[in-house]
Formats: sequence, structure tokens, C-alpha cells
Amino acid sequence: MLYRVCAEAEAGTTRAELFRRLAGEAEAQAAIWRAQLTARGHPPPGPYVPDARTRLVAALVRRVGPRRMKAMLAAMKVRGMAVYGASLGRDAGGHPTPVAGTGAERRHRGLGGGGNLRAAVFGVNDGLVSNASLILGVAGASPDAHVVLLTGVAGMCAGAFAMATGEYVSVRSQRELFEYQIGLERDELAQYPEAEAQELALIYEEKGLPAAEASRLATQIVADPEHALDTLAREELGLNPDELGSPWGAAISSFLSFAAGALLPLAPFVFAPGSYALPTAIAVTAVALFGVGALLSLFTGRGALRSGARMLALGGLAGAITFLVGRLAGVAIG
Repeated sequence: MLYRVCAEAEAGTTRAELFRRLAGEAEAQAAIWRAQLTARGHPPPGPYVPDARTRLVAALVRRVGPRRMKAMLAAMKVRGMAVYGASLGRDAGGHPTPVAGTGAERRHRGLGGGGNLRAAVFGVNDGLVSNASLILGVAGASPDAHVVLLTGVAGMCAGAFAMATGEYVSVRSQRELFEYQIGLERDELAQYPEAEAQELALIYEEKGLPAAEASRLATQIVADPEHALDTLAREELGLNPDELGSPWGAAISSFLSFAAGALLPLAPFVFAPGSYALPTAIAVTAVALFGVGALLSLFTGRGALRSGARMLALGGLAGAITFLVGRLAGVAIG
């Protein structure tokens, strides 16, 4: 099913044909398994019904495309995601895609938009665990709901701004480095086009192209400066010039995701103040922790229940320890 969805999303490109072929292979393999089961006396399986995870990923692929969902698709053992590696991103006239596991592929991994959703989920989890732990620690030391509320608001704001600032500086520094490297490549291409063509030909030879074909392809690419710079950035530096990352986008995304997670344990103290606020906050946090863990299973391929239970246990342990520390500190100060 997912291969067919990817093919539909990539309609009009050469990648669509790749996914259609992979779908055909998967269906042929399923037919072999069905025949083997029947030959062994087992009743033939009924019509295929996709599970909830498959339906969710398929809906996301239809909405944002396979490129951005490549991490989820790879976790679900969907083949063909290498076409979204450090390739030209063109449907014709491009060069071979880097082989998975090479230096260029490793450097490029995680720089594109495919990790945005995963980063947002981790941001929510960070805000949830840190602010819930802070709230429980203060609640253990002081029963005053106003103190807990003020601490939670301060923790949410401080954490969100700290995350946003750190993310901005990190992505900005990374982008400046990448832009500097691409600038050097541009200068070298302008001054020494023949040498750059030879380097590119060597790269293609290492990927298995015959020397004559590699030299011809490299010369053809270098003849177009813009095309050549794009190719050299991808092949020599392992960078995608179209996906260097936005510092402001990363900062805003980090701020919002952390704040969203931090708001969850804080909300009961705003909307249900009193003796029920703390138990409600604990319940809301527990449900949210389980949900975040289950959602992360989309990226790991693990079972949602197991992943959710693990996240709940880890978050619960953090909250219990901070509550105990707060209780002991409150007694000592009192």
C-alpha cells in the first residue's frame, strides 16, 4: 500500500516508476507467501487491511510527500528511500545517487526537512518532562498552588526561550559553515573547472561508472556552472544546497514545540485550581507521555504500546524523583 501511495505522490517523476516497481515486487512476494500457506493446508488469508500505523503514515505521505516522511517510511521497511539522499533531486539528466553508508550520505543525513516532525515530537517531550518535573518538585516542597503555577510559567518561558536560542545559534552556525564551503567550491569551480571535472569524474568512478563515461558525464555537468555547483556541493561536500536549514524556522519550531509540551502539566493549575490541580496534572502528563512515546514508534518501527509504556516509565521516574527531592528540600527548609 505504501509503495502505491508514494508512487501517487511522486506522479510525473521517475521516482513514481521506481515505487510502482517496488509495489509490484511486494505484491508478488505476498502472492508467494499466500501460495505457501495454502500449500501447507492453512486457509488463505483474507483481503489486506492496513493497520492504523500504515493508514496514518499513508495520510502523511499524501499530505507532505515521501521525502519529508522518509524516516517513518524507512522505519516501516519501505525500500527506495535512498532516492531522497544526496542526489540531484532531478528526474532526468542527473547523476547516480550516493550509495547508502558513504561519507557523503552520512554527512547529509538529517539536514533536510524529513526530521522536522521528529524534532517537533522531541521538543514536545522535552517541554513535557522538564516542566512536569519542575512542577512536581515545587509541589513536593510547597502546597501553594500559586507558587506552583508561577514556577511552571517561569519554567515554560525559560525553557522555550533557551531551546529557541540554542537552536537558532546551532542552525545558524551550521548554515554559515555550509555556505562558506559552498562559496569555496564556487570559487574553485570558476578558477579550475578542469580540475573540478576530474574530481567529479573520480567520484563517479568510485561509484562504479566506467572511466570514459564518468569523464564524459563530469565534463557535461561542469559545462553548466549552476548545475555543476549544485552537483559538487552534493557529491564532494555531502550537502543539499536547497536544505541548509533555516535558523529562524528552527528557533520558532523549537520554541513552539517545547512550549506546547510544557503547557500540558501546567494547564490544570490554570483551569482547575485547588486540590484537584496536582492529581489532574499528573494524569494529563501520564497520558501525554504515553502518547509521545507511541508517536515516536513511527520513527523507530517498534510497537506503539511498548514505546508509549517506556516513555511513561521514564517520565514517571523523573517526576517521582523531583517530587521526592522537593519534599525533602521543603521539610529541610521548613
